[in-house]
Amino acid sequence: MIKKAILPVAGLGTRFLPASKSIPKEMVTVVDRPAIEYVVKEAVEAGIEQIILVTHSAKASIENYFDRNFELETTLEQKKKFDILKEITDILPPNVSVISVRQPQPLGLGHAVLCARAVTGNEPFAVLLPDVLVKNASGKNDLALMIERFGQSAASQIMVESVPQDMVDQYGIVDVASTPAEGESIAMQGIVEKPPVGSAPSNLSVVGRYVLPARIMQLLAVTPKGAGNEIQLTDAIALLQKEETVEAYRMKGQTFDCGSKLGYLKAVLHYGVEHPALGEDFKSLIKALAI
Repeated sequence: MIKKAILPVAGLGTRFLPASKSIPKEMVTVVDRPAIEYVVKEAVEAGIEQIILVTHSAKASIENYFDRNFELETTLEQKKKFDILKEITDILPPNVSVISVRQPQPLGLGHAVLCARAVTGNEPFAVLLPDVLVKNASGKNDLALMIERFGQSAASQIMVESVPQDMVDQYGIVDVASTPAEGESIAMQGIVEKPPVGSAPSNLSVVGRYVLPARIMQLLAVTPKGAGNEIQLTDAIALLQKEETVEAYRMKGQTFDCGSKLGYLKAVLHYGVEHPALGEDFKSLIKALAI
């Protein structure tokens, strides 16, 4: 069973400027909690017990968020604000730990994953890109199903979702023989970055969730710089495909790209209407604004 997940959070968040000039983009709130908490909870629900943040010096607030703040907790307890106290102490279950490693240079996603090699060791692991929120449909979440499939097939899992055919040139698109049903996986031949409309091998785009074997770390260590003069995870996956099967898992849930401003606003809308305390009032506000 996979128990470790890598979250690369060292990026500068240029798509979210000017807010990300002083606030890590992962700490921008979606309703009443930072976006990264949703990603961590997704991992925890899938059985992950160790979160590995690949970070840099400007992102200390992320580490602090998942740490205890005894002064704040004591103040809330003295003021008998027990509901709020429970919320901040229940961010992580007792069996889940968060550690961080530094990415000393911005050399790409593949390099960020490689920075966690000493922590993952010889174990398989998951990678979750914190820009993307995956809202669960029902039952086990998609990451849990990917981990289950990995356990059954020993094949790496790349989460994908269908996109409109006229938008395939905006994404990394997987090459597959046929489109699997939601919640199922199929062997893939490769990934084509932003193919022209009309020549894409499918309409399944890579989402930002991966379940990978320990072997990928060895391949990343010898992967040359690719697009953007960076070490790309997709290049290492292409090397892995020469040795073993890699599968595309078609997700059941819904994604929100919180690295973009419009995607962030969509996330606030969707998570807001389902908020247990604010949802009904938020729905009324939306209706009022629509008049």
